[in-house]
Formats: sequence, C-alpha cells, structure tokens
Amino acid sequence: GRTVKWRRPVLFNVSTSALTEGVTPAPQAYDQGYVEATLAQYGDFVTISDMVDLTNQDPVLTEAGKVLGEQGGTTIDQVRRDVLVAGSNAILANGAVRTDINTILDLADLNTAIRTLGRQNAKFVSEMIKASTGVGTVPIRAAYIGIIHEDTLPTLEGMTGFKPVETYSSQMEVMDDEVGAYKNIRFVKSTNAKIWAGGGASGGSNVIVTSTLADVYATLIIAANAYGVCPLSGKAMSNIIKPLGSAGSADPLDQRATSGWKATTTTKILNDAWMTRIEHACPSA
Repeated sequence: GRTVKWRRPVLFNVSTSALTEGVTPAPQAYDQGYVEATLAQYGDFVTISDMVDLTNQDPVLTEAGKVLGEQGGTTIDQVRRDVLVAGSNAILANGAVRTDINTILDLADLNTAIRTLGRQNAKFVSEMIKASTGVGTVPIRAAYIGIIHEDTLPTLEGMTGFKPVETYSSQMEVMDDEVGAYKNIRFVKSTNAKIWAGGGASGGSNVIVTSTLADVYATLIIAANAYGVCPLSGKAMSNIIKPLGSAGSADPLDQRATSGWKATTTTKILNDAWMTRIEHACPSA
C-alpha cells in the first residue's frame, strides 16, 4: 500500500539488580513500536510546440528534461527539508519564540546543540578522520551533520575553533558541499536550507531583513537515524516525454510535445530527540 512503516524498538531499562546464583531471572518483554508515513507524488511538465521543436537547432525536449530534473531534485529536497524543520527540538538564538530572533549564530548555540544530542545518546553520523603527516592539516572528530544556508557560512568561518574543509587530514572522506567542522559537527551548505523571511524581530544589528524584520534561518543538526526517507522503488523519479504525435486525436495536428517529471516519496522524523535546529539571523554583510 501507500503507507510506509519504520520499526523503532523500545529500549530496555538498565538491569542493575545482581543475579541470584542458579536462579533464572524473568525475561524482558520485547516491544517494537512503529513510525508511519504516507507516500505522496510530486511533478511538473512543460509543453513544447511543433514550431519550437522543428525550427530549433538544439534538442529542446532533451534540454527541457535537464532543467526539469533540476527542478524535481530541488522540489524533493525542499519537501524533505520542510518535514525536518518541523521537529519539536529548537534552539533559538535569542528570545523565547521565533518572532524574537534578531541575532546571528554563535558558539553557544552550537555547543548547546552538541550537548543536547549527546544527552539523548544520539549517535554520530560520521566517524573520526584521523590525523596525518600533511602540513597544516587537522584530525576531525566523529560528528553529527549540520546543514547551513550559504548566508550562514561567513558567520561559521569567523568562529573560533572552526576547521575549514581544506584543512582535513583526509580529503577522501569529504562530503559534497561540505565546508568544515566545529567540535562534533561537520557542516554542509545548501541554498535549500530553510529561511522564514521576516519571521524574526526588528532591531537586529546588521542582519538580513524583510520589511524591517530579521529573516530567520534554520541550521539543522542531525544525528544518525533521526529521520527516514522512502522513495518508491523503481519509480522514485521519472522523466516522462511525450513527443509530437503521441497524443492521438487529442492533438490532431501534432502541434504539442511535453516533457515532465514525477516523483513518489515520503519523509518522516523517526526520533525527535536525535535532531535539533538552531534558529538565528544572518549578517547582512
């Protein structure tokens, strides 16, 4: 069916009572909970006229497919992002609610995120990158993954203790768009990171604003097994091309061709305790 189930075993309480010699203790009851989500479809298409197709030197339908593929990938990324930023754990840069925020990300926010996940026994996503003999390189701790917006990068690079990606002792283990690390967080940048335009407060010092109110950025800090995604096997993403003449009597003069994409997938937070987001402003310069 369309419902996806992720199994989530319920952890046992610690067993601190000493065993009695020769006596078998009562067994634990194994409990396995479930987290459910429903598959959804997304898609879009363009129509190309026969004159455009016949008089253009370039393969228009093929080029349209590439642009649509970019749109499809960005769409699914943002759909998944919106699920993750709706999690219950948030660290606010200042104030008690989002509408109070008008200050940028700082070290205290990052330290709080690391401590928050650590208290929940959240597991690291990446293993340690060990030291090497390379001049100017540094080892990188086992880490959670942080997703930042491009606008957050200058703030991060100015922080004491931040290690740029080019200083890693091994470049073989660098992720796409990874920018560096701070303590137990390795950061990846994306322009798809969530922004609530004008979602904060006025009065911020040199921060990006919309109609005088600070834009609020979400920096996601994610531990292992915090969320799950389930694309439909074999039909996760399709490029669908209908050439001139394929519509039959619906297009009697063969005037229209189409190119489109369709994706079937779902995303679900599996454990809110294993991810958090920092909501903050970003500098305007």
